[in-house]
Amino acid sequence: MKLTYTNEISVADYNMLRENVKWGALDEEQAAAGLQNSAFIITCKDGDKTVGSARVIWDGGYVVYIADVMVLDTYQLHGIGREMITRLMDTLRKQLKPGWRMMVVLCAAKGKEEFYKKFDFIERPTDILGAGMFQWLDYEEEN
Repeated sequence: MKLTYTNEISVADYNMLRENVKWGALDEEQAAAGLQNSAFIITCKDGDKTVGSARVIWDGGYVVYIADVMVLDTYQLHGIGREMITRLMDTLRKQLKPGWRMMVVLCAAKGKEEFYKKFDFIERPTDILGAGMFQWLDYEEEN
């Protein structure tokens, strides 16, 4: 393996990773908009083959969301996810100014919580924090 890291990913490779981790491909226009509006993207390649990617959505202030941490199943357990999160967190730390703090959040895939704990993320709920929550909004045609 000859792994390299870049800060861009094609829609096709992004959707290929989504399919591999069983999240399903997105509409190309929607995927392109999401990638374009990301604050940071990290992509791992083995030669010309995209094998992992993660991205950051940031409001420019204090709220940061780490999204789409994906590594091809055949490349997992080789330190790629760890390297991508380390690079993203280092990039975020460099954005901090005196007196600033950031709240970095993510939604761990089921069974991946222990991976993120290694980076000092905490599970919710806790005694002082409620559960993380979400909902999907789907397009519905009007009849």
